[in-house]
Amino acid sequence: MQKLPLILALVFFAAFSFAQKKKTIKKLGIKTITFTEITGKTTIKDNKSTYDINGQQVEEVKYDKEGKFKSLTKFKYNRDGDVTEETEYNEAGKLTEKRTMKYDALGEKTEELVLDKDGKQIKKITYLYNSKGLRTEKKTFDAKNTLISTKKITYTFK
Repeated sequence: MQKLPLILALVFFAAFSFAQKKKTIKKLGIKTITFTEITGKTTIKDNKSTYDINGQQVEEVKYDKEGKFKSLTKFKYNRDGDVTEETEYNEAGKLTEKRTMKYDALGEKTEELVLDKDGKQIKKITYLYNSKGLRTEKKTFDAKNTLISTKKITYTFK
Protein backbone atom coordinates (compact mmCIF):
# COMPACT_ATOMS: atom_id res chain seq x y z
CA MET A 1 0.00 0.00 0.00
CA GLN A 2 2.97 2.33 0.63
CA LYS A 3 4.08 1.85 -2.96
CA LEU A 4 0.88 3.40 -4.32
CA PRO A 5 1.84 7.01 -3.41
CA LEU A 6 5.27 6.49 -4.97
CA ILE A 7 3.76 5.08 -8.16
CA LEU A 8 1.29 7.95 -8.31
CA ALA A 9 4.13 10.45 -7.80
CA LEU A 10 6.13 8.89 -10.62
CA VAL A 11 3.12 8.93 -12.96
CA PHE A 12 2.48 12.57 -12.03
CA PHE A 13 6.16 13.42 -12.58
CA ALA A 14 6.16 11.82 -16.03
CA ALA A 15 2.93 13.57 -17.03
CA PHE A 16 4.08 16.93 -15.65
CA SER A 17 7.51 16.69 -17.26
CA PHE A 18 6.04 16.00 -20.68
CA ALA A 19 3.41 18.69 -20.15
CA GLN A 20 6.08 21.32 -19.53
CA LYS A 21 7.17 22.14 -23.03
CA LYS A 22 10.59 23.58 -23.72
CA LYS A 23 8.95 26.79 -24.95
CA THR A 24 7.04 27.23 -21.67
CA ILE A 25 10.11 26.52 -19.55
CA LYS A 26 12.11 29.06 -21.56
CA LYS A 27 9.34 31.68 -21.56
CA LEU A 28 8.84 31.47 -17.80
CA GLY A 29 12.58 31.30 -17.08
CA ILE A 30 12.30 28.05 -15.15
CA LYS A 31 15.72 26.89 -13.94
CA THR A 32 14.69 23.79 -11.97
CA ILE A 33 11.66 21.62 -11.36
CA THR A 34 11.74 19.54 -8.17
CA PHE A 35 9.27 16.83 -7.26
CA THR A 36 8.76 15.82 -3.66
CA GLU A 37 6.45 13.32 -2.08
CA ILE A 38 4.67 14.29 1.11
CA THR A 39 3.28 11.47 3.23
CA GLY A 40 1.95 12.58 6.58
CA LYS A 41 4.75 14.64 8.12
CA THR A 42 7.45 13.18 5.87
CA THR A 43 8.70 15.03 2.79
CA ILE A 44 10.97 13.11 0.44
CA LYS A 45 12.67 14.41 -2.71
CA ASP A 46 11.85 12.29 -5.74
CA ASN A 47 13.34 13.99 -8.80
CA LYS A 48 14.92 17.30 -9.81
CA SER A 49 15.42 18.58 -13.35
CA THR A 50 17.62 21.55 -14.28
CA TYR A 51 17.16 23.55 -17.49
CA ASP A 52 19.31 25.94 -19.51
CA ILE A 53 18.22 29.35 -20.86
CA ASN A 54 16.78 27.65 -23.97
CA GLY A 55 14.45 25.47 -21.88
CA GLN A 56 16.47 22.33 -22.53
CA GLN A 57 16.89 19.85 -19.69
CA VAL A 58 20.60 19.70 -18.86
CA GLU A 59 20.48 17.59 -15.70
CA GLU A 60 18.18 15.17 -13.93
CA VAL A 61 18.79 14.07 -10.35
CA LYS A 62 16.99 10.98 -9.08
CA TYR A 63 16.57 10.13 -5.41
CA ASP A 64 15.87 6.77 -3.78
CA LYS A 65 12.75 5.98 -1.73
CA GLU A 66 14.35 7.57 1.34
CA GLY A 67 15.06 10.78 -0.55
CA LYS A 68 18.82 10.21 -0.78
CA PHE A 69 20.75 11.00 -3.95
CA LYS A 70 20.66 8.03 -6.33
CA SER A 71 21.89 9.19 -9.74
CA LEU A 72 22.63 12.17 -11.95
CA THR A 73 22.03 12.27 -15.70
CA LYS A 74 23.50 15.07 -17.83
CA PHE A 75 22.28 15.95 -21.32
CA LYS A 76 24.01 17.57 -24.31
CA TYR A 77 22.27 18.91 -27.42
CA ASN A 78 23.09 19.76 -31.01
CA ARG A 79 22.20 23.15 -32.51
CA ASP A 80 18.80 21.79 -33.57
CA GLY A 81 17.89 21.01 -29.95
CA ASP A 82 18.23 17.22 -30.27
CA VAL A 83 19.79 15.28 -27.40
CA THR A 84 23.15 13.99 -28.64
CA GLU A 85 24.55 12.64 -25.38
CA GLU A 86 23.31 11.43 -22.01
CA THR A 87 25.75 10.56 -19.26
CA GLU A 88 24.63 8.89 -16.05
CA TYR A 89 26.52 8.97 -12.78
CA ASN A 90 25.86 6.95 -9.62
CA GLU A 91 25.64 8.14 -6.01
CA ALA A 92 29.46 8.14 -5.77
CA GLY A 93 29.74 10.44 -8.78
CA LYS A 94 31.17 7.67 -10.98
CA LEU A 95 30.13 7.37 -14.62
CA THR A 96 27.88 4.33 -15.04
CA GLU A 97 26.52 4.71 -18.58
CA LYS A 98 26.76 6.96 -21.61
CA ARG A 99 24.35 7.20 -24.52
CA THR A 100 25.14 8.94 -27.80
CA MET A 101 22.57 9.69 -30.47
CA LYS A 102 22.87 10.43 -34.19
CA TYR A 103 20.27 12.18 -36.36
CA ASP A 104 19.65 12.46 -40.08
CA ALA A 105 19.23 15.70 -42.06
CA LEU A 106 15.51 15.77 -41.16
CA GLY A 107 16.27 15.62 -37.42
CA GLU A 108 15.11 12.03 -36.98
CA LYS A 109 17.12 9.90 -34.55
CA THR A 110 18.85 7.18 -36.58
CA GLU A 111 21.18 5.61 -34.03
CA GLU A 112 21.69 5.33 -30.30
CA LEU A 113 24.79 3.81 -28.75
CA VAL A 114 24.78 2.69 -25.12
CA LEU A 115 28.26 2.54 -23.62
CA ASP A 116 29.48 1.34 -20.23
CA LYS A 117 31.68 3.32 -17.85
CA ASP A 118 34.78 2.33 -19.83
CA GLY A 119 33.32 3.43 -23.18
CA LYS A 120 32.63 -0.12 -24.37
CA GLN A 121 29.45 -0.70 -26.32
CA ILE A 122 26.64 -2.37 -24.36
CA LYS A 123 24.12 -2.12 -27.17
CA LYS A 124 23.27 -0.21 -30.32
CA ILE A 125 19.81 0.79 -31.49
CA THR A 126 19.03 1.88 -35.05
CA TYR A 127 15.83 3.47 -36.34
CA LEU A 128 14.28 3.57 -39.83
CA TYR A 129 11.60 5.96 -41.08
CA ASN A 130 9.18 6.05 -44.00
CA SER A 131 8.77 8.88 -46.52
CA LYS A 132 6.33 10.66 -44.17
CA GLY A 133 8.95 10.76 -41.39
CA LEU A 134 7.18 8.10 -39.30
CA ARG A 135 9.36 5.58 -37.50
CA THR A 136 8.89 2.14 -39.05
CA GLU A 137 11.59 0.02 -37.46
CA LYS A 138 13.76 -0.23 -34.37
CA LYS A 139 16.65 -2.70 -34.34
CA THR A 140 18.61 -3.53 -31.20
CA PHE A 141 22.11 -5.00 -31.37
CA ASP A 142 24.29 -6.37 -28.56
CA ALA A 143 27.87 -5.42 -27.66
CA LYS A 144 29.19 -7.44 -30.62
CA ASN A 145 26.72 -5.83 -33.06
CA THR A 146 24.69 -9.03 -33.25
CA LEU A 147 21.03 -8.31 -33.92
CA ILE A 148 18.96 -9.02 -30.79
CA SER A 149 15.53 -7.81 -31.85
CA THR A 150 13.62 -5.95 -34.52
CA LYS A 151 10.44 -4.02 -33.81
CA LYS A 152 8.34 -3.10 -36.82
CA ILE A 153 5.82 -0.28 -36.65
CA THR A 154 2.90 -0.08 -39.06
CA TYR A 155 0.38 2.71 -39.40
CA THR A 156 -3.25 2.69 -40.47
CA PHE A 157 -4.69 5.88 -41.87
CA LYS A 158 -8.30 7.05 -42.18
